[in-house]
Amino acid sequence: MDLALIAITRQADFDEYLVIEVAFLSTQSTIWSKAKMELKDYFENTKGTGILATADAEGKVDVAIYAHPHFFDADTIGLIMRGRLSHRNLQSNPYAAYMFIEKVQGYQGKRLYLRKTSEETDPEVIEEIRRKPKRDYSDSSDEDTYLVYFRVERVRPLVGDKT
Repeated sequence: MDLALIAITRQADFDEYLVIEVAFLSTQSTIWSKAKMELKDYFENTKGTGILATADAEGKVDVAIYAHPHFFDADTIGLIMRGRLSHRNLQSNPYAAYMFIEKVQGYQGKRLYLRKTSEETDPEVIEEIRRKPKRDYSDSSDEDTYLVYFRVERVRPLVGDKT
């Protein structure tokens, strides 16, 4: 996409400032993609607790403990969810936040700001990516299971970050 922006800019009359701005956007995009790939390594190698926050269309908030996210590419993660409140909230409000607290002294971790993009209901696909054998935490073993895909829109440290 950055190359297309440069090609379009070169076809039109432009000044030096515009070329520098397009090159800067291209650099920022590369840095952002690299940071997200490093995020995959972070979650694969860091122990801790994940918490997903969702809200319904009226703004009523829910929080729940979740496993580490599954990474599909630099922009896409997935969480395996049961057909409960967090999943129901995402049907009317696609935004969520995932907070990860590292299992270390003090407060370290990440906050991921997410937007739901799609979901998968095929049990074979879900079981293929599941890291551990399926556990039954409820009385209802027939409860629906979903692989919910999210676009990572923003990443912040657990504490700090003035943005």
